[in-house]
Parts: sequence; C-alpha cells; structure tokens
Amino acid sequence: MRHIVAIHQKTARIHRQICSSLDTSPRHCRSVRVTWRVFLAGGASTHTHALRGACCGLHPQDWLPGPGPFVFHDPSSPCILGTHHEKGAQTFWSVVNRLPLSSNAVLCWKFCHVFHKLLRDGHPNVLKDSLRYKNELSDMSRMWGHLSEGYGQLCSTYLTLLRTKMEYHTKNPRFPGNLQMSDRQLDEAGESDVNNFFQLTVEMFDYLECELNLFQTVFNSLDMSRSVSVTTAGQCRLAPLIQVILDCSHLYDYTVKLLFKLHSCLPADTLQGHRDRFMEQFTKLKDLFYRSSNLQYFKRLIQIPQLPENPPNFLRASALSEHISPVVVIPAEASSPDSEPVSEKDDLMDMDASQQNSFDSKFDDIFGSSSSSDPFNFNSQNGVNKDEKDHLIDQLYKEISGLKAQLENMKTESQRAVLQLKGRVSELEAELAEQQHLRQQAADESEFLRAELDELKKKREDTEKAQRSLTEIERKAQANEQRYSRLKEKYSELVQNHADLLRKNAEVTKQVSVARQAQVDLEREKKELEDSFQRISDQAQRKTQEQTEVLESLKQELATSKQELQIVQGSLETSAQSEAKWTAQIAELEKERGSLVNAVARQEEQLSALQEQLEYTQLKLSSTQESICQLAKDQRKILLAESRRAAEQVVQEALRQFEEPTLFSCAGSADHLLCKVRSVSSCIEQLEQCWSQYLACPEDISGLLHAVTLLAHLTSDTIVHGSTTCLRAPPEPADSLTEACKQYGRETLIYLGFLEEEGILEKADSTAVRSCLTRITAIGEELLPRGLDIKQEELGDLVDKELAATSAAIETATARIEEMLSKSRAGDTGVKLEVNERILGSCTSLMQAIQVLIVASKELQREIVESGRGTASPKEFYAKNSRWTEGLISASKAVGWGATVMVDAADLVVQGRGKFEELMVCSREIAASTAQLVAASKVKADKDSPNLAQLQQASRGVNQATAAVVASTVSGKLQIEDTDNMDFSSMTLTQIKRQEMDSQVRVLELENELQKERQKLGELRKKHYELAGVAEGWEEGTEASPPTLQEAVTEKE
Repeated sequence: MRHIVAIHQKTARIHRQICSSLDTSPRHCRSVRVTWRVFLAGGASTHTHALRGACCGLHPQDWLPGPGPFVFHDPSSPCILGTHHEKGAQTFWSVVNRLPLSSNAVLCWKFCHVFHKLLRDGHPNVLKDSLRYKNELSDMSRMWGHLSEGYGQLCSTYLTLLRTKMEYHTKNPRFPGNLQMSDRQLDEAGESDVNNFFQLTVEMFDYLECELNLFQTVFNSLDMSRSVSVTTAGQCRLAPLIQVILDCSHLYDYTVKLLFKLHSCLPADTLQGHRDRFMEQFTKLKDLFYRSSNLQYFKRLIQIPQLPENPPNFLRASALSEHISPVVVIPAEASSPDSEPVSEKDDLMDMDASQQNSFDSKFDDIFGSSSSSDPFNFNSQNGVNKDEKDHLIDQLYKEISGLKAQLENMKTESQRAVLQLKGRVSELEAELAEQQHLRQQAADESEFLRAELDELKKKREDTEKAQRSLTEIERKAQANEQRYSRLKEKYSELVQNHADLLRKNAEVTKQVSVARQAQVDLEREKKELEDSFQRISDQAQRKTQEQTEVLESLKQELATSKQELQIVQGSLETSAQSEAKWTAQIAELEKERGSLVNAVARQEEQLSALQEQLEYTQLKLSSTQESICQLAKDQRKILLAESRRAAEQVVQEALRQFEEPTLFSCAGSADHLLCKVRSVSSCIEQLEQCWSQYLACPEDISGLLHAVTLLAHLTSDTIVHGSTTCLRAPPEPADSLTEACKQYGRETLIYLGFLEEEGILEKADSTAVRSCLTRITAIGEELLPRGLDIKQEELGDLVDKELAATSAAIETATARIEEMLSKSRAGDTGVKLEVNERILGSCTSLMQAIQVLIVASKELQREIVESGRGTASPKEFYAKNSRWTEGLISASKAVGWGATVMVDAADLVVQGRGKFEELMVCSREIAASTAQLVAASKVKADKDSPNLAQLQQASRGVNQATAAVVASTVSGKLQIEDTDNMDFSSMTLTQIKRQEMDSQVRVLELENELQKERQKLGELRKKHYELAGVAEGWEEGTEASPPTLQEAVTEKE
C-alpha cells in the first residue's frame, strides 16, 4: 500500500511539473494541487488512518480512542474546505462509513462534533449528501441510548440533535446551516403567512429543546464540584457545546421575534402554549448560559452572552424594542483549546514531510530520478521547441497509462481482499445480530421490570397519597370535633343562661304574685278595719246622738223646769210646801244630770281610745302600702328594662340580616314594605299614647309593654323587608333604601334607650324615627310599579309624538357625534385619535340604523292602524288598544333615552373621563329597546306584511351596528391598555412578588364582587320585566308577553 501512495505522490509531482511548464501562475498551480489533493483523498488508500487523515485533514493520532480533547489547531477546517472544493460530502461519508462508530463511543462523540461543524460551516450540499444516512444516525442513537454510562447517553443525545438539525433545515431550506439571517430574510422565510410563522415557531421550539437537552446531558455527566474544564476528559465533553451555544443564541433571538409577530396577529389565549413553552426554555437557557460562562474552558474560547433578568412581555408590543439579540463572540487569539497542539502539529507535519521524502526516494528507485537532468523536469527545458514538449507529454501519458494498469491490478487484488473481508463481516454481522437479539431480549426484560417498578412506585405514591388524605381527614375530623365541642359548650352555656332567665322570670312572677296577694290581703284587712271603724264610728255616733238627744231632752226638761221654777217661784209666795217639793225635784234632776255628764265623759274616753287605735291601724296600712308600691314599682322597672332589651335584641338581629348570605335568595316588594311602614307609624303613635298614660299613671304598664314589643317586631319586619326589597331595586335606590333601613334601626334603638331611666323618659322624641320612616316611604313609593298616567283620548297623539321625539333624539345624537368627531380630529393624535374615530364612527352607524328602524316602525304602525281600526279613527284605535299603545310608547321612549345616554357616554370616553364598559352597556340597551319596539309592533302586524319584514331587517341592522360598537369599543380598550402596560424593568423581585400578591387579592375580590353583581343583576332584570309587564300592559293571551332575557339576547344576536 505504501507503494501505491508513492505512485500517486510521484504522479502528483509529475503533474505539478506539467503545470509549471504549461501555466506558471500561482493561482492555477493551487487549483491543480487542490484538485489532486481531493482526488488522492478519495482513492489513495484503504488504510483506516490514511483515509481519516486524507478525508478530514486529521492526523491518525487525533482519532485515537480516548477521552482527551482534539489536540490540533482546527481539526475540522480541512474538512470544511474540502466540502467547499468538492461541493459535497461524498468523500467524508465514504471514510466515515469505514470508522467503528458503533463500537467506540469517544470516536462517535468526536464524529458528531465534526459533522455538526460541517452542517454549520460546510458546503450547502453537505445536508443533501447526508440525508441518506439519517436512518443510520437514528439507529446509532437508539443503540447508544441503551448505554447509560460513559459517552453512551452523550452520543445518543448528540445524534438526536444532528438528526433534528437535518430535518429542520430540510423543511426550512431558507435557513443556512449556521442559522445567521437578517430580519428581512426571517420574514421571507414565513412568506408573510401567520400559519407558516406559527409552524416555524413550533419547529424552532423542538430544535432548541434538543440543543438544551444536549447542554443539560453534558453538564449532568460532569462533576461540577471539581475544575473539570481544565482536564482532558472535561474538555472533550465541553468542546461541542461551542456549536450548541452558537445555535441557541440564534434560535432564541428568532423565537422572540416570531412570538412578537404572532402576538400582533393572533389572540393572546391562542398563544398561551407558546408562551409557556418559551418561559420553560428561557429559564433553562439562561441557567445554562450562566453556568457555561463561569467555566474556565469557555472563557478563553468564546464570549457567552447573558440573557435578560426577565423574559420579554409578548402581551406588550412595545417590548420588542427593548429586546437585544444575544451575540456570541469568538476571540481571534483563542481559536484553539490549547497552545501545545501547535508545536505537536509541527512535529506531525515534519513527520509527514519525512514520510513524503521516503516515498519520493522509493519512487525514484523504481521509476528513476526526477532531478534537473530528468526528462520529466520541465522547469529546466524552457528553451525546447514545441515538438519536443509534445513528445515528452506523450511519453509521460504512456507512463501514466502503465501506472494506471498497475493500479488496476492492485485494485483487483484489493477487491479480492475486500470480498474476503466482506465474508468475515457477514459472519461478524450474524454474530452481532445474535448478540443484538439477546440484547433485545434483555432490554425487553429490563423494560418489563422497569414497568413493574414504575407500577410499584405508582402504587406506593397512591398509598402515600391515601395516607396523607387519611391524615388530613382525621385532622379535619378532629378539628370538627373540637369545633363541635366548643359549639356544644356554647350551646350549653346559652341553655343555662336561658334556664336562669326563665327561673329569674318565674321568681319575679312569683314575687309579683305574692306581692299582689299581700296587697289583696292588706286591702281586705284595710276594708275590714274600715268596716269595723265605720261600725264603731256609727255606734259612737249613735251613742253620741243618743246622749245629745238625752241632753236635748234634759235641756228641754231644764228649760221646762226653769219655766216651772219661774212658775213655782211665782207661786212661792203662795205655797212653801210646793216650793220645797220643787226644790227636791231640782236636786234630783241635778244629780241625774251629773250622772249623765259622767257617762258622756266615759264615752268620750272610749272614743279617743278608738281613735288612737284607728290612727295606728292607718299608719301600719300606709307603711304596708308604701312597701307594696315600691315593690310594684321595682317590678315595673325590671319588666320595662327586660322588654326594652328584648326589643333592642330583635332590632339588632334584624340589622344583622343585611350581612347574611342567605338573604340573597329572598326577594321583597315595595308595596309590602310600605304596608309595614304604615303599621310601624301607627304603632309609634300607640306607643306615645301608652307612654303618656304611663307617665300619668305609672301603675298602668301593660299597654306600654305591649306597645314596645309590637314596635320591636314591626321594626324588625320593616328592616328585613327593606333589605329584601333592595335586592330587586335599581342600584342607587337600593343603596339609599339600605342606608335608610339601617338608620331607622339605629334611631329605633336610641328611641328605645329612653326607657332605661325615669329621668329621661319624658325627653323621648320620635321625630328622628318618623323622619327615617318618611324617607323609607318615599323610596318605597319610587320603587312601586307605575303605568302611564295618560288619558285614553291622548294616546293616539302621544304615539306620534313619542316616535317623532325619538327620531329627533336620534338626529340630535348623530349631530353631537359628528361634533365630537370633529373636536377629536382637531385635538387628538395617534392611537387616541384612531380609537375615537373608530368608536364614534360605529356610534354614527348605530344612530343611522336606529333612524331607519324608526322610519320602518312608523310605516308599520300606519299599516296596523289602517288595517285594524275599521271605520274608527286612529285615536279610537289607540284608545281601544290602550295597553298595547302604552307598551309601544314605552319602547319608543326607551330607544330615545338610550341614544341620549349612549352619546353622553361616548362624549365622556372621548374626553378620557368615561368607561368603555358604559358605552358597551348603552349600545346593548339600545339594541334591547329596539327589540322591544319590534316585538310591540309584531303583536298587531300581519306576519306576511312587507313593512314587518322591512322592520325586522332594520332591527338586524341595529343589532349589527350594536355589535360593531361593542367590537370597536373592545378593540379601542385593548389598544389603549396596550399603551399603558406596566414597565417591570425598574422593579425588584420583592416588588414584583408584592404586586403579584396584591393582584391575586384583587382578582379574588373582583371575582367575589362579580358573583354578587351577577346575582344582583339577575334579580334586577327579573324585577324589571315584572314591572315592565305591569307598566306596559302585557296581558296573557291577548297582548304580547314581556321578552325574557334569553329572547332579548337571541333577538340581539
């Protein structure tokens, strides 16, 4: 074989001489030398080391198995140059197929590195020539994947990356091997189609994922606790990562730009998966770049860029301007891993030169010398004529033909040897197939065992989860038991307090009963004493009267006696005996008179004793009465205080009902609330009367207690009905009614507080309570459903007036919108002007559609009146169908009112002081009102009427215009919000975490408020349709039923 090499080298020297004789230009000589070098590299030898060196420009020592790095200046540069000169990689693969890549992991790893560089920097035809070997690379990747130690997993991952790279560049031929493209070329690669950009982004994600897997696999195979980058084994594994870093930097840059482009064309929700996958790869790539930049091996070879602290915000279009493309810098002075290989390469070049000289000497021994006297040396024959040169060339061609014949003989012998080797290869392949079969069986058994192991692990995890769930359940059960124990203790305490209160009440009742019984006994004793006193008094009076009568009789007798005495004295002179007789009679009368006086004295002493006994009895009776009165007074105070506290508890419990969530399932009516308010007013009047009676007569407390209890319960009912009525009322009246009910409860508690002490009892004033009731009454009367207070004779004129007023309101709204648009164009610029023009333009379209609807409605009304009135006048027709007419009038008013409100909302939005949601709600309300107007018109219209069809067409136009308003408003809102995105560049991690927590709290609050507002909105709509049915005269069976929420939405759509 060395002879063959010598022959080729000698032939090359002959051709160099021919080159020098024919064309002495250096450029031409270089071309010939390169051509023959490639030729020699393709068929010079079948020796493995010689083929390696000829193909890749590597010396045999570079491909020796071992964990060391590439000990050469740039091992792949000759290969890269060879592919450019050859315009392909056939020679490369012809040599690679003879290398033991399936048995030597280190050799396979170095092959992957060189092939990666060829794909990046070699000729574009390298990819085409390599596609036929893609399946072989896949099989080799699966084969090395079964080896979990050493370079097995590294080779498997690297081969997977190379195959992915080949597939990516095959699908996307616009991308060069080194992935260097401009932004314009990147746009051209997607062909301005969002679907192509979407698919291209997915393929880039897959490509970058393979790059990151190789990155991670290499780092996992290294012991990062030591300085592995300065060891030969570590450098051997880290060397290919330079190509990976170059690919990753470009892929990351292109991915960011494509995602921004996709977010400008597609909704954010559609690209949620892209953003999640980008965030995952961004975190990995940032960590791997950071770890690589800290390795000493890379610091001398490459400058690795650092990714930003935070990933790009694709939801903010302006963030693209903040994106900086990562640039990998390879210093010119750091083109080799080590400085030692340079001298080693010189030694190898010297060795090659010595081998070349030996080959030349052997060639001279066989074919003769090629010195200056040699006829093949054309450099010393410049003066020979043309015929001699031709003769010399012919002679050389003959020699070349002889050499080719010898070469063919050698090829025949080598083919025979190849056949023998192929037979041996077949035997070895059979053995290898058997070994692979055994390995496959072992792999299947390993997979089966691995599956069983995974199943056991899963069962163990399920058992652990069940154990954790059981522990959690036990903990919750224990907590529930503790909570139940506390509730039970609280309930026992409440029961005990209730029992104590009942016992105290029983004792108080018993004391009152005893006091009342004692009072009854005292009254009975008093009555008996009064009776006995009356009897004694009567007896003493009778005796006194008798004595008085005796005294009177005695006085009369004395007068008589005196008269007789005078008669006797007159007749003394006549008779002494009769004088003595009369004297004796006088003495007897005087004696009798003394005895009577003594009897009267004794009677007076008995009377004074009786009077003293009466006074003592009266004193005892008065003290007993005072104690009874004090006891009764205390009992009345206790009863009044307990009644007041019970009343306050009832009122406070009613006030707490405002916070109960179960109240949302209830609903009240305004008329019921007004009925309760009237009952409370009459109860307050009754309480004031009982209050006055109690102040006049404190003993009469029953009426006051009854009035206080009744007031507490009526107040509680009023507050509860007020709170339930708020659920069906509009927001502003509902808030006013809620505040009024709460204020009424507080004023009632203050009013009842005057019952606590007697000193302030007279100062009690119910003016504040009555004012709260008056306020509740006014709000309740506003919430009562009202119909149109219109005389039937005026309905006909009112329909035309309302339609005309609606048309005028629409025209006024259109003029205002045009005026606002003119002002916006004069004062606004940029995004704000664009948003305002789009919103106001859609509002103008909506006004025009409503105007068309009003005209169609007028024509249909005229047709209905003409077809349904008969001989009657239009006014009589409207008066006859008064309820239908009222519904039509209400719908017309709603349309005009909605247009006015929408224009006001649009004005505020244009000025920057309004909300986009108000504009969307107003447009939807207009659509609902027009749907109501259409429904009211359809009731009396003929279903085949062309005017009805025209009205329905106009209604659909209104719905489309409403949708346009909503769409433009939503688009404008998003566009405004995009310009107001938050800037996180100046925020720290703690601030971002704080704002994230605040945002989560705000989200929970808004979700809770949204749920409550939805419930409230449902109740409001329900009440609205109930009130609309009463106000607009919908009757079941004869008139149009009120449209439900689903019907309104369907009509709107």
